[in-house]
Amino acid sequence: MVRSRITIYDVASYAGVSYQTVSRVINQSKRVKAETREKVEAAIKELDYSPSRLAQSMVTQKTRTIGLVVADITNPFFFEVARGVQDTALAQGYNVFVCNTDDNPQGEQDVLTLLASQEVDGVILSTASSTDEELLAFAENYKPLVVINRDIDHPKASLVNVDICKGAKLAVEHLIDRGHTHIAMLSHEGHLPEHVRRVLGYRETLEAHGITPNDEWLVLAPPNLMGGYEATQELLRKHPEITAIFTYNDLMAIGAMRGCHDMGVKVPQDCAIMGFDDIKFSAMTQPSLSSISFDKYVVGQKAMQRLFEMFDEPDTTFAPIPLDVKLVIREST
Repeated sequence: MVRSRITIYDVASYAGVSYQTVSRVINQSKRVKAETREKVEAAIKELDYSPSRLAQSMVTQKTRTIGLVVADITNPFFFEVARGVQDTALAQGYNVFVCNTDDNPQGEQDVLTLLASQEVDGVILSTASSTDEELLAFAENYKPLVVINRDIDHPKASLVNVDICKGAKLAVEHLIDRGHTHIAMLSHEGHLPEHVRRVLGYRETLEAHGITPNDEWLVLAPPNLMGGYEATQELLRKHPEITAIFTYNDLMAIGAMRGCHDMGVKVPQDCAIMGFDDIKFSAMTQPSLSSISFDKYVVGQKAMQRLFEMFDEPDTTFAPIPLDVKLVIREST
């Protein structure tokens, strides 16, 4: 025999109170005496009652759901960010919808529209496909928005920013310290180089050492394994004088190492490869990949914590959350 679902009316009858009182206890209203609250909570526990999320949302005007938008769910970087978001959300009774955009601007707008229609309580955005104008419009017309590694200025949006420019400088400084002066870079094809902080750090570091950046050594490609593979082969065929490559992320770097291997170019003897993000696979490649490291889990954790702060203080404008980076040297350099 299937047990019928316990309702709020069953709890009210068991506790000897009205169903409205049970509702106030569930929704943490302060309009309930401590003695009554204890009696209702005991009834809930005794009956093993699980409140309906739909019913709760009608009372509180909250769905207790969060939208997390990522650029490429196949990139392990986003796995770690998503885990930090989800663990922090679940600890407070929130669910997370993870949405993938495939790094496509229209896809990102479609996802944001979908999340708005589902009335999630807030959105965390870890992608950079939308224009500043599109993100500002979303922030203006929607709910709390936390943006990871993107600079926008809006009172309803808050930022979690890794020091990417510093990371790029550490990477290029390391390559120069290893004696390299012919240093190329693979960057994200979806963004203008002058707007990419990794490119800014790359160029500034070269110039600081008296090395003039060569525009032909900066190649734009998809930020994935195949993008890194094909861009590296094209780059080294045209410019065999290159002895080091700094990449937008670790996936491109792993693709670059395979591209070198298939051309008979030894890493690091003939060409050093430097990644960015320090995903877990980086330590397992052959050779192991040098990279710029930061705690991706903490990025997600901080983003979710900030969203909670924005729920509690909707009229407060919060300062960006900065996160530091470090250089991890392995066999590829």
